[in-house]
Amino acid sequence: MARTNPLQFIQQVRSEVAKVVWPTRREVLLTTVMVFIMATLTAIFFALVDLGIRSGLQAVLNIFG
Repeated sequence: MARTNPLQFIQQVRSEVAKVVWPTRREVLLTTVMVFIMATLTAIFFALVDLGIRSGLQAVLNIFG
């Protein structure tokens, strides 16, 4: 593997960073809101699943206990 000196490395890093397409403020805001919405929906889903499993187990334990 060929070794590059630090100056070449920095030049290569700068050229690669220049190729990056940075998101706009609106895109960042929209994706952030979407993440919060999906996290909330996921939390609600798992809370309902937990409630259902807990109720089911309590019902089974009340029948046999």
